[in-house]
Amino acid sequence: MRPPRLLAAASSLFPRRSLNTAAAATSTSTAAPSSPAPPPQSAAQPLSTQFSRPSAARVHGVADDLASSLRALLASSPDGPHAFHLLRSAALDTRLPPNELVDAVLSVADAGSPAAATLLSHVLTCLSSAARDCAAAVAAYSRMVTRGVVPDAKSRTDLLVATARGASAADALTLFDEMRCKGYYADAKMYDVVMRACVVGRMHGDAVRLFDEMAGAGVKPDERVYAITITGLCKLRDADRAVQVLGKMREAGLKPRDFTYNSVVDVLVKVGRMDEALRLKDQMLLATGKKMDVFLATTLMQGYCLHGEIGKALDLFDEAVRDGVTPTNVTYTVLIKGCDAEGMTDETYKLCRQMIEQGLLPSTYEFNLVIKGLLRNKQWEDAIALFDLVVDTGVPDVFTYGCLIHWLSKHHKVHEAVNLWDKMKEAGVKPSIVTCHSLLLGYCEKGCMDEALKLYSEMPGKGFPPNEVTYTTLMKGYIKKKAFDKAYALLNEMHQNGVSCGEYTYNILINGLCMVDRVCEVDEMLKRFVSEGFVPTTMTYNSIINGFVKAGMMGSALAMYRQMCEKGITPNIVTYTSFIDGYCRTNCCDLAVKLLIYMRCNGIHPDIAAYNAFINMFCKQGNMSHALHFLVLLLKDGLTPNVTVYNSFVTGYKNLKMMAEASKFYYSMIKQRIAADTEIYTTLIDGFSKVGNVAFALELYSEMLANHNIPDDKTFTALTHGLCRSGDIDGAKRLLDDMTRLDVCPNTVTYNMLINAHIRDGKLQEAFQLHDKMLSSGVVPDDTTYNIFPLTCNS
Repeated sequence: MRPPRLLAAASSLFPRRSLNTAAAATSTSTAAPSSPAPPPQSAAQPLSTQFSRPSAARVHGVADDLASSLRALLASSPDGPHAFHLLRSAALDTRLPPNELVDAVLSVADAGSPAAATLLSHVLTCLSSAARDCAAAVAAYSRMVTRGVVPDAKSRTDLLVATARGASAADALTLFDEMRCKGYYADAKMYDVVMRACVVGRMHGDAVRLFDEMAGAGVKPDERVYAITITGLCKLRDADRAVQVLGKMREAGLKPRDFTYNSVVDVLVKVGRMDEALRLKDQMLLATGKKMDVFLATTLMQGYCLHGEIGKALDLFDEAVRDGVTPTNVTYTVLIKGCDAEGMTDETYKLCRQMIEQGLLPSTYEFNLVIKGLLRNKQWEDAIALFDLVVDTGVPDVFTYGCLIHWLSKHHKVHEAVNLWDKMKEAGVKPSIVTCHSLLLGYCEKGCMDEALKLYSEMPGKGFPPNEVTYTTLMKGYIKKKAFDKAYALLNEMHQNGVSCGEYTYNILINGLCMVDRVCEVDEMLKRFVSEGFVPTTMTYNSIINGFVKAGMMGSALAMYRQMCEKGITPNIVTYTSFIDGYCRTNCCDLAVKLLIYMRCNGIHPDIAAYNAFINMFCKQGNMSHALHFLVLLLKDGLTPNVTVYNSFVTGYKNLKMMAEASKFYYSMIKQRIAADTEIYTTLIDGFSKVGNVAFALELYSEMLANHNIPDDKTFTALTHGLCRSGDIDGAKRLLDDMTRLDVCPNTVTYNMLINAHIRDGKLQEAFQLHDKMLSSGVVPDDTTYNIFPLTCNS
């Protein structure tokens, strides 16, 4: 039975045990009635309240009480279990300074005795495990060392854990190094604690250093030490040593875990040693008897992607899925980035869609990567379909909407762009000024100037006051509609709103005059702009010269060239190419050749546009031998023909009805990996339709759609003509549905051919229906239309 005096003292010291001590006091009061009862408030008042602001005298008194209680407990129970409870309460429930706590224990037990080491080791463990920071534990340890006490390995390990957690890995490493310098025993667990802290604290080199020092200290690494060492080496990208340590681990009879193998495979992949990574993967699977997990599979896929072997990465992905591996976001991200880097747009789309269908969401960055790739490849319908799958998930951001709206606007898909704009508002995504400009561009490109002006008027309310880009976009829209005066009026509005007018704006207006066939006014406008402070540049004069050239006014173009030189503005390749183009347009071949020779003599190398001016001229003349001669010169100058050059040859041979030769140039272009555009497809379709090979024309049409080239009204006119001539009226009529689906407006010629074909076949009712459809779609009939069925139309 516990002595009554000691129980009373323990109860007054540490109130958390008041229930037990109260019961004990009750039982002992009957056994020893002569013992004086403690004051009533003493038992109820916890000792911790005395330390709220402890004075030195009070601390000393409490330490003495602790020492007395501890001495009594050890006397009654030499094994010390009750003493441990008392010390734990003293460490946790009071604010007794660590130094005083250590000194109180050493006043009871001799510093060199096993009892002192045991008791203080318990104190150190309690302080290390319970404190929010390590300050008290470190202070207590320091006092122990000063008094000649060496805590046991477990308590020192606990201290190292607390130091790494409450201070830093560097502090834990310093403390551990001091322990070893003093000759204190360190076991593998202690090494593991400090090495793990070093790796977490990005001190990978120190972790490896400790591993290297273990052999000299006579400590045998365990599985955890090997694993953390390999992790550190992998973080350092020291693949050689990581493989070496992994080998030693296996030689020691230890079985590396999957994570350890995966780490080494990962570092081998990152340093470009893919073959070794694959061999290690095989060793791992053989040693563990398992199949690849998702981490290992993803790591190897990333390795293939880094080496540009996307095919192998995709094959591995398929193999892993067949083996039951469930791909993660990281797996899909690795493959999507790899495929995008190689321009494999269809694969990125397929992977992203598969990812979403499996309940995984891509990050906004990855999703935008896929969307940009699809738009780059003209797969806008796929981009919209993919967008619709995640529109309510929060994945799309303003950049996603901006990319889609810009592409759709640029390609005259204004209806779709407006739909996205509305969805953006519904989703609560605030547009940027760039997004506003993209939609504004769409309206202007489509000629919807009323809608463009409405958006322009709403921009200030959205926090986007119009700037130079806003005004120049509107100007180009008006110029495209031949409403130059409205474009010019915006210049005054810019000045009134304090928007500075730069070179780009002035050049837009000057070039606009040329585009609306008012080139004669250019000189006067240029003088006006110069008076306002505008300084013309080479670009300005090139725009004016090109305008005169396109208008066939070569004399005015030369006058502007002389003015340009007089002002000290140096002509460039664009200037001379405009003149070459002008001379070729007017069949002044000799002058064009002389200018080409002059350019060479002055060190100006002709560009593709200059050569194509000659090639296009000869192709239009049907002089294919001369055109081929300039193609040879082009190649000798180290230039590569572009789609415009190829289209000149295809058009030339088509006009001569030499479709076999035209096809050779087309296939040569494809072989050179030059993407065919709408113009070249239309030329070929028109050519084959006219020579009666409608079947091949339809194949080209299908190929065109498969390559995401959007046909225009000229394409459909050529196909309609071919189908009508071959008697396939139904096929020709079905093209109207394709035009509606692709947002291409049929022209008058297309309707005339269809109406005429139906009348010729005696299908008058269908002809009238086509006529009504023509009127409802806003297509104005011409004289040919009225000549087809004059009585009906005139009525």
